[in-house]
Amino acid sequence: MPRETFILIPGRTSRQGTTLNEGKLTGAYLDEISTLQMNPDDMTRLGLNAGDRVRLRTDQGTIELPCQPAKPGELPAGVLFLPYGEWSSRLMGPETHATGMPDSKSFDVELETL
Repeated sequence: MPRETFILIPGRTSRQGTTLNEGKLTGAYLDEISTLQMNPDDMTRLGLNAGDRVRLRTDQGTIELPCQPAKPGELPAGVLFLPYGEWSSRLMGPETHATGMPDSKSFDVELETL
């Protein structure tokens, strides 16, 4: 089970916005916020296929979730994307720097293949 450090960038997706209209407890919304997007070349290098589960770890927490390849050119090698939600929040630190929003962009995570 290889482990490697990546940069995680949480954010919103358009699908997340449209499924939110149906509710945060719908299957479509939950699927959207619980799927990690990776650079396709990183997935190939790590022997991962679409739907394979990975473990992400920071000093704040650990989560396991499936991964999918990002569209070609969307994510550079070494960068991961996870929509804002329960899972991304478990990895963020509590420091807000007096802004009310924790550091949620571009932080290191350890990825482990399962």
